[in-house]
Amino acid sequence: MNISLASLVIEIIMLSNFLFIIAAVYIERKKPIEATVWILILTFLPVAGFVLYLIFGRNLRLNKKKIFRLKKEYDLLYNTRLMQQKYLLDNKKIVFTDKSMEQYYDLVEMHVNTGRSIYSQDNGIVMFTDAKDKYDALIRDIENATDTIHLLYFIINNDHIGRKIVASLAKKAREGVTVRLLYDHVGSFFTPFSMFKDLLNAGGKVCRFFPLRLGTYLRVNYRNHRKIVVIDGNIGYIGGMNIGDEYMGLHKRKTPWRDTHIRVTGSCVHLLQERFLKDWYYASKEKGINEDCMLERFFPPAEASGQIGMQIVSSGSDSSDEQIKRGLIKMIYSAKNFLYLQSPYFVPDEPFLEALQTAAMSGVDVQVMLPSIPDKRFVYRVTTSYIKDLLEYGIKVYLYPGFLHAKMAVMDGRITSIGTTNIDIRSFMLDFEVNAFVYNTDFSRQCADIFKKDMEICRQVTKDWYESRSVWIKFQEGFFRLFSPLL
Repeated sequence: MNISLASLVIEIIMLSNFLFIIAAVYIERKKPIEATVWILILTFLPVAGFVLYLIFGRNLRLNKKKIFRLKKEYDLLYNTRLMQQKYLLDNKKIVFTDKSMEQYYDLVEMHVNTGRSIYSQDNGIVMFTDAKDKYDALIRDIENATDTIHLLYFIINNDHIGRKIVASLAKKAREGVTVRLLYDHVGSFFTPFSMFKDLLNAGGKVCRFFPLRLGTYLRVNYRNHRKIVVIDGNIGYIGGMNIGDEYMGLHKRKTPWRDTHIRVTGSCVHLLQERFLKDWYYASKEKGINEDCMLERFFPPAEASGQIGMQIVSSGSDSSDEQIKRGLIKMIYSAKNFLYLQSPYFVPDEPFLEALQTAAMSGVDVQVMLPSIPDKRFVYRVTTSYIKDLLEYGIKVYLYPGFLHAKMAVMDGRITSIGTTNIDIRSFMLDFEVNAFVYNTDFSRQCADIFKKDMEICRQVTKDWYESRSVWIKFQEGFFRLFSPLL
C-alpha cells in the first residue's frame, strides 16, 4: 500500500469514526456513559475503534423493522391468541390466592404494561440446584412426551450430556413426536451441526439463532441467552443451566459449579411456549406453524398444578424497555427486610447500583453472592471492582468457593426472580433473556434458605481483605471497568 492509498484509508476511517460519534450521540442516543466510552475509543484508538464499533457499537434496534419483521408478525399473532385465553389481563380482577401478595400488585401491573407478561397463579414449581438432577428430570420428561418437544438453549455442548439429550430427542422424533431445537450460534460456536444429524434424520427440526455468516457481523453482539424447554405444552423449564458437562462440575477449573433451574407446570407454561415460538418463528420461518390447528397443539388447556403466582418476563435488544431490569429494580425498592442476590457477573448500570445502595441505606439487609472462580477473567475484574461500591453502603458480599452461575433474586421471602439474566449491562440491554417472577411466600422462603445454605460455605468479603489485594489486581479492575458499558 503506497502512501497516498494509506492516507486515503486513514482519512476514510477518521471520517467514519466522526460519523459514528454523531450516530452514538444524536441518532442512537446511547446512554451518556456508554457514549463517552465510544467517543474515547473512536478518538484515541481510531483503527481498532472503527472495527469494534462496526461489530459491537451499532444499535440493533435501528434495524429491528427489517430484522424483526417476521418476529413482530408472530408476536402480534400470539399476543392475540393468548388474550383469547382465560387469563387475568385486567389486573382489577386479580384475587391473589396468597393474600400477602396484594401489596405487590404494582409489580404485577408493571410487567403486564411493559411486556404483556400475563399473571397466573395455578402453577407448580420444582427447584433444581444440581445440574444432574435437572438433566435426569428433563430426560424423563422427554421420554414421556407424546406430542411436541421444544428446546431453546444458549449453549449445547458436544459432550456426554449434550449427546445423551440429543439422542433422547432423536428417539422421540422417530416415535412421531415433533421436536424443535433452537440454539444460539455464538454460545454454541464450537458445537458442530453434525451433532444433530440423527435428530434431523429422525424428522426433528434444528435451527441456529442469528447464525454467523458473511455480512451478518452486526448480529454477533446480540445473542439469545434464553434457556427454555416446553414439553407437550404443559411442562416447562427455565433457569441458568445450559446443556453441558461443565454444569455438573466436570470442568477442570470451574468447579464446583453452582446453578439454579426450575421445572414449572400450570398456565405459566403457555407463556414459555409463547416465548419459544416467537423466537423459533423468527429463526426458522417455518410455514404453517401459525395455523389454528397448530396453536391448539401448542396451547392445550392448562391444568392447575398448584397455587403459585408467576409471570414470565422477557427482554432483549429488540426492545428499549429493559423489562427484566425494571422488574428487579422494582423488587429492590419494594424490599422492607432483606434482599438476596446471586449472579455470576456483577456489572450493574447506575440505576441498578443506586437502587441497591438506596435499599441498604433504608435499613434493608442487602446481600450479594458472587463466584470466587472467574469464568471470563476480564469481566471478573470488572465484577470485583464493584464490590467497593457495595461495601461502602453496608451491603454484604460473599464469594462462593467455586463458579456460581445461578441468577436468583429473593425479596423479603415473598417474591423471587429466577431465570437467565445476569446482573450486568449486557443482560439488561443486549442479550435476549427470560425470567420467572414468582409471587409466593413458601417458594421464596425456600429460595432464601438455599441462599443461606450457600452462604455457609462462602467467604464474606471484608473491607480490610478487599483493600489488601495487590496493586496489580486493582489496576486491572480500574482499567477494565472503563469498558463496563460495553461488556
